[in-house]
Amino acid sequence: MAQHFLLSAESRTLSLKEIYKGSEEKAYDTFKRLRWASTQGEPVCPKCGCLDHYDIPTRRKFKCAACGAQFSVTSGSIFASRKLSFVDLLAAICLFVNGAKGMSAVQFSRDLDVQYKTAFVLAHKLREALSAETKDETLEGEVEIDGAYFGGVVRPENRVEDRKDRRVKENQSDRRRVVIALRERAGRTLTFIRHREAEGVDIARARMLAGTKLFADEASHWDVLEGEFASTRINHSESYSDGHGKHTNMVESYFSRLRRMVAGQHHHVSHRYLYQYANHAAWLEDHRRRSNGGNAFALLGGALNHSVSRVWAGYWQRSA
Repeated sequence: MAQHFLLSAESRTLSLKEIYKGSEEKAYDTFKRLRWASTQGEPVCPKCGCLDHYDIPTRRKFKCAACGAQFSVTSGSIFASRKLSFVDLLAAICLFVNGAKGMSAVQFSRDLDVQYKTAFVLAHKLREALSAETKDETLEGEVEIDGAYFGGVVRPENRVEDRKDRRVKENQSDRRRVVIALRERAGRTLTFIRHREAEGVDIARARMLAGTKLFADEASHWDVLEGEFASTRINHSESYSDGHGKHTNMVESYFSRLRRMVAGQHHHVSHRYLYQYANHAAWLEDHRRRSNGGNAFALLGGALNHSVSRVWAGYWQRSA
């Protein structure tokens, strides 16, 4: 029997031991190489694009010879105004990609020995960076679509006479949201947060190319898509798969990971930030057959070439 990829040595190409055995300078060189990949790590001015610069080694900064602007390897990126060392940031990304079901901010803060606030914001900045990979993605070929509801659980009262019928709309929470997922077989997973699963019809029209073959369950709101896409439906009350490709198992696999992430790691996820966790689970699911080193360096490169976060930069200061 062949060994599963995740149990093989090929899946483990980066470790905390290796990161901390290397020096701060080695981690810094990794940041430079991934930030300026097109110039093999040679600094490029983020303002004017000039390659000529002066080194300011005491501050790990550069001065542009053309416009005179000072910049660093993290200027204008997700890591702008960072406080952590480069080796700690690299270790944080290693921990982040190693968690198959994500990582709670409390565990993140303990492993990095930083405040909870620092870990919370860093994790969300990384989620924002990885979600940029599929920002304008369109799907084709064979695509599965489905939705799953999260949050908004109303606890029953202790005494029987005080309990309300939670099936009635006025007794339900307004924080319940549905995650709508479109997953291309052998491709990427796109996620969207809405109030009703039926809103996925317009999303499918916008994100799927003509000629796409759609796979969905028996929910009636997907019926209208049959006139626009070649569709295959599976009735889950009868079976989950017919054994010949008629199923939605791949999108259900994604929801399985997301449910375990929410219930097993975070325990509670705010409806305001559910989109972040949905994107994180999709990224983990899409890259589950890539080594942890490949995932770490891909995420780091994406974060270094992502603009400053308008949501998470100064998050706690705004909250205060």
